[in-house]
Amino acid sequence: MNTQCKLEKLHLCGCRITEEQSLILTSALKSNPSHLRNLNLSRNTLGHSGFENLSDLLMNPQFKLEKLDLWRCNITEKWCLILTSALKSNPSHLRELNLSGNKIKNTQVNRLCGILKDSHCKLERLGLSDCEMTDEGCSSVTSALKSNPSHLRELNLSGNELGDTGVKNLCDLLMNTQFKLEKLDLWRCSITEKQCLILTSALKSNPSHLRELNLSENKLGDSGVKNLSDLLMNTQFKMEKLNLWRCSITEEQCFILTSALKSNPSHLRELDLSGNELGDSGVKNLSDLLMNTQFKLEKLDLYRCRITEKQCLILTSTLKSNPSHLRELNLSGNQLGNSGVKNLSDLLMNPQCKMKKLNLCLCSITEKQCLILTSALKSNPSHLRELNLSWNQIKNTGVNHLCDVLKDSHCKLERLSLYKCGITDVSSLTQSLTNTKALQFLKELDLRNNMIGDSKQQLIDVLRDSNCTLSVD
Repeated sequence: MNTQCKLEKLHLCGCRITEEQSLILTSALKSNPSHLRNLNLSRNTLGHSGFENLSDLLMNPQFKLEKLDLWRCNITEKWCLILTSALKSNPSHLRELNLSGNKIKNTQVNRLCGILKDSHCKLERLGLSDCEMTDEGCSSVTSALKSNPSHLRELNLSGNELGDTGVKNLCDLLMNTQFKLEKLDLWRCSITEKQCLILTSALKSNPSHLRELNLSENKLGDSGVKNLSDLLMNTQFKMEKLNLWRCSITEEQCFILTSALKSNPSHLRELDLSGNELGDSGVKNLSDLLMNTQFKLEKLDLYRCRITEKQCLILTSTLKSNPSHLRELNLSGNQLGNSGVKNLSDLLMNPQCKMKKLNLCLCSITEKQCLILTSALKSNPSHLRELNLSWNQIKNTGVNHLCDVLKDSHCKLERLSLYKCGITDVSSLTQSLTNTKALQFLKELDLRNNMIGDSKQQLIDVLRDSNCTLSVD
């Protein structure tokens, strides 16, 4: 309530705020509203009085909030009515609104649509994922956006059933040349092959603005993949992030997709093909793409792609030839084999390799393979920030080798995951942490499901150190 307070950003996500506390908080904000620009109350149950006060605040013309995040706030139909009425009366400043994870349903959506249609509404980011919206609700939202399309840049409708009408309306919106959407999230929307065909056709007609597309956990089918590939080949299309996790993509479809990327490689920075079976031809095409010096991929996710040792050898050989851009690599849930681990190690030793995040969970890595990997990391340790070796039987020998990496003064590892690795003794690990600079950097250490026995006490002693900021699971 201090008038000298000029707070602009307040994040209280997951703070278990009660209705009474919410009332006190929103009352305080009402008394000094002019500076706050970013408010995050996610994962709190504000209650009726809290929402009423928040709504009074939103109606205040002095309150110029730009970002409001109410993810998973258990918003009821009545509260949503109060909230949207308030937003309607003062819509011009709000740029980001996240109502994801609330049961918005169709009746509340109609209220929200009134705001979206308002010519004073200049919303740029709208989050409505997992709101239990049906075809009718999604159709209402996309129809409303059609009447005021020019400001929106990010739209998240993930986890809702778009249906035929919702997809049709969304497509009309995407074809509008005034609509300059940059990020579209449609993860787990039960999109059919026919709907995917319509959607990708719409994107083809107005491709120049979209930078991020997430179609994960939808069945694209042959026609959807073909149309998406045509889109990727379009030189006007400058996609930077493409997420196709668990899209039931076949080897043939993967070949078509990667062939398309080969013809227009320069913009893509993040690619997620996790949970799809790439096959020999898909891996070969992806490898050709990775060798292209115009391809500057920074993040590659291939979790559970049934990559064989032979395919891993091809893939890692390719990465070795063009290593300078890659920052994150996820090969979890694949069988790398000796040759794959050896090639990956060669990549990590390359001084041009500036990998920051490496995920090798569930890769059947042995103690011997762990030695090869850690030897490589020792020769080029300064860039890596996150390493996940969980669900591999690296045992105590593997941990001892990791300690050699941690002892290196150039090592700046921040997160180390060793969940269920067959470890029984962490004494060498705790000694490495206490006797080197590693503890200055390491923030998270996951040792769950390891029977570390008596050596656990040594780890507890490290955590008691007043200079220690390490979090251990």
